[in-house]
Amino acid sequence: MSAKIGDTMILRCFYEGEMAMHFSWYKQTLGDKLQLFSTVHYKYDRNATFYYEFKDNPRFSVENGPKKNHLRISDMQLSDSGTYYCGNAYTNRVEFGKGAILIVEGSGSRNMPILQQSLSESVQPGDVVTLNCTIHTETCAGEHGVYWFRHGSGESHPGIIYTHGDRSDECEKSPEAGSPTQNCSCVYNLPKRNISLSDAGTYYCAVASCGEILFGNGTKLDVECGHSDPQMTILVLLSIMRTGVLLFCLTNFIIIYLTRKYIKMHLF
Repeated sequence: MSAKIGDTMILRCFYEGEMAMHFSWYKQTLGDKLQLFSTVHYKYDRNATFYYEFKDNPRFSVENGPKKNHLRISDMQLSDSGTYYCGNAYTNRVEFGKGAILIVEGSGSRNMPILQQSLSESVQPGDVVTLNCTIHTETCAGEHGVYWFRHGSGESHPGIIYTHGDRSDECEKSPEAGSPTQNCSCVYNLPKRNISLSDAGTYYCAVASCGEILFGNGTKLDVECGHSDPQMTILVLLSIMRTGVLLFCLTNFIIIYLTRKYIKMHLF
């Protein structure tokens, strides 16, 4: 989900069971640990309880009920970006939803775009490929936290697979012709060795800087089955032909046997 600074967003959570009583929200900032956001008991609590920096903040409120726990965030800030998880608990059992990734876009986003160098890559099992993303900024000052996500087939959300941490040693100044200022270009690579079919999916680069998270448009990695060995192809064809001959002989044997049995029954 995406929002702009100042917007109001409602993250909805529904529960389909009959036993849950305690509902909660958790927030995870990119590269950080899971943090408790709010809790509420829908039978006994009139209002939700908020924790840590979310406490006593009028921007946050929860609409709770027997089977719902909706989180409302108003006057959206860059710091609200992150992944939000809805949870419920009954006795010693805790369940979590799949989570919602919230990205708050600010006016500074135009100064730090992320460019994927390729939209797709086609490789074969055992190959080596290097995925990369390029960040163009107006200055080389400051550091970027760079993360890689992978979204495979059958998965509901992308999962984090690698982080560069805070590094700026891969950035180079590139002065434009006729311009007194110097732009900065940062390239981050993700090498993948000994590719297998399970590596197929879309890989996203994400950059965290100044409380803002920006995502690339993703690189789709297609893993194609390798070409067949000619000798193996011949063996497979011979095996198919031999099987066909055996089936043909077996069919003729059954026809001859049934014909003879029929003649014997009707003539003798």
